Amino acid sequence: MAPLIALVTGTVLARLAGLAGVGALDGWHPALRVGLALMFVVTGAAHFAPPLRRDMIAMVPPTLPRPELLVTATGVLELVGAVGLLVPSTARWAAAGLALLMLAMFPANVSAARRGLTFGGRPATPLGPRTAEQALFVAVALAISFGA
Repeated sequence: MAPLIALVTGTVLARLAGLAGVGALDGWHPALRVGLALMFVVTGAAHFAPPLRRDMIAMVPPTLPRPELLVTATGVLELVGAVGLLVPSTARWAAAGLALLMLAMFPANVSAARRGLTFGGRPATPLGPRTAEQALFVAVALAISFGA
């Protein structure tokens, strides 16, 4: 739920800043870039926060090697992608890369839901709502990548 809150809050606040006269945020496209960047800062940082990191490592499907390395690598990619979203000349490529990253990481969410794992002390999000949320995140990334 925190990633969704970050996306919506970041987008709305950026759009309001644009309407208040911040030229770089004047429009929905730049506001979406800020919202998605904030979401990836939140999720990327979670890859390194000790209690959440442990839960993320457990989410990695057991068939994949070196789950610690995978969690570190995806966390770094999320944080680099967040920065890339904020740079107009790299935003489209960053958004496309992040969309692909989200698709590649989705099996970890499926694995967590099927195995009844917890995340941050709470049960993993059930697969239906998690799939809908992931589809929204990917759609936003694609809108940035292919949008105005």
